[in-house]
Amino acid sequence: MARGLLYSLLLLLMVIWGFNVSAIKILVMHFPPVFIQGVRVFLAGLLVLVILMMLRSFKKISRRNLIGIFVAAIFGVLGHHLCLAMGLTTTTGSNAGLILGLVPLFTSIFAMIFLKEVLTVFKSVGILVALCGVYFVILNGSGPLSGFSIGDLFIFGAVITQAISFVLIKKLTSNLDSRQMTGIMLIFGSLMMIGLSYWLDPIETFTFNQPLYVWLVLLASAIFATGLGHMLYNYAIQQLGAGSTAIFINLTPFFSLLGSAMFLGETIVVEQLVGFVLIVIGVVLGTGMLEDILRNRHRRKIAQSLDV
Repeated sequence: MARGLLYSLLLLLMVIWGFNVSAIKILVMHFPPVFIQGVRVFLAGLLVLVILMMLRSFKKISRRNLIGIFVAAIFGVLGHHLCLAMGLTTTTGSNAGLILGLVPLFTSIFAMIFLKEVLTVFKSVGILVALCGVYFVILNGSGPLSGFSIGDLFIFGAVITQAISFVLIKKLTSNLDSRQMTGIMLIFGSLMMIGLSYWLDPIETFTFNQPLYVWLVLLASAIFATGLGHMLYNYAIQQLGAGSTAIFINLTPFFSLLGSAMFLGETIVVEQLVGFVLIVIGVVLGTGMLEDILRNRHRRKIAQSLDV
């Protein structure tokens, strides 16, 4: 695939992922939150596995790797999507989208802790700036849920669990196909979530009598945002590298804000925009992204000077 086309598809994917926060908000308003998240993720995992089988890319997995995938699924699928479902029942889509923008930053923090990556001055400043951005988002939000809410705490839980899973995935993908691992993780985690929903979701809230657009939102979220979206993102990491691909993630909070205004009718206030800017700056610094850009630019200058 040409780089230009891949960049365009990544940009489109960030739009989809940003709007997907609004999609999940709509789903948890019409269905039992944990159950519908489980169904949505299960459909996505099923799609990934079917595509891999059609491409004949499904390979045998060792018992040790299966255990690793199961543990990653507990954090990255069960934990992340459970917290996301519970959080979106009591917080705004705009707050959720902005807080979720912290995932790359916390992934970097956990990589420093568990993978012994170096904590630099840039990263330290980035962490502080991003936390200031979160302050603006949570304590100065819009609407009746302005200020800190239990929903915001659940969204933080979604950030933490997904960041932990990314660190686990980084270790697992050294000897495992990331697409196959993603599909199995989605199936494992979704089945656990559906089982857990029998204890967490009130049964009387479930009904099949929903407007057509709600079912379309469910299918679109499962197919495009979670199933095909994660496959494309993993492919982009393989083709462009993790650093270049991660830059696009910074666009998702903006599209989350836009989606919340367009589809949920939420009012976006200045404090949230300030928080968005601070979070993006914090992520760029805290993940080492800026250092990588400056380092690569320096290497290119040295290479050009040697060619002259």
